[in-house]
Amino acid sequence: MPYKEDDYLSLSGIQHFEFCRRQWALIHIEQQWEENLRTVEGHLLHTRAHDSLKTETRNDIIITRGMPVFSAELGIYGVCDVVEFHRSDNGALLYGRDGKYLPYPTEYKRGRPKSNDIDILQLTAQAMCLEEMLCCEVKSGFLFYGETRHRYEVNFTNELKDKVRKRFNEMHQYYHRRYTPKVKISKQCKGCSLQHICLPMLGKKSVNDYINSMIKEGTSEKTT
Repeated sequence: MPYKEDDYLSLSGIQHFEFCRRQWALIHIEQQWEENLRTVEGHLLHTRAHDSLKTETRNDIIITRGMPVFSAELGIYGVCDVVEFHRSDNGALLYGRDGKYLPYPTEYKRGRPKSNDIDILQLTAQAMCLEEMLCCEVKSGFLFYGETRHRYEVNFTNELKDKVRKRFNEMHQYYHRRYTPKVKISKQCKGCSLQHICLPMLGKKSVNDYINSMIKEGTSEKTT
């Protein structure tokens, strides 16, 4: 059953959700956000990649930057940093272009390749949008990392696509319920841009206990 446009979620949110479901809910449900060095650097890298929907042609390859995409099946919308269209008989027809082209999405990241599949899931979601929009199979794409200055090819397997579907289904359920998960402390909390909003240091304490401990700490500092 296709989603209505009013129910679409941000495609890039799958990264937040996979990193921490509470972080995703704070950003996308409660509309809270804080910048840190990592988010600023990432934003600058994406801005350069998008370059105001610039398109260029290199031999049999068309390169489009900042391409809007969506999927009614997944109920998502977003923007691809770069999509390379390679001429292929198995590709899709493009308006104003001769021949057929296969799309290869490319996502730009500030750091280096991760040990998990967070970035891969986001790229896979972009590929699934392109498949739905252009009615063709998107077999692979690329992740470019600013720290290594290298791009890595990603093959879009059925397992990856099934995981993307599962994650967005869960995200829609959270969003419909306006549900923000409780804190689950992990080593990732230190690098999170929302740690001062999320307050993971509360742990299992109640808000009242946390406030009282802060008052006692402030009082003891004044008396020393």
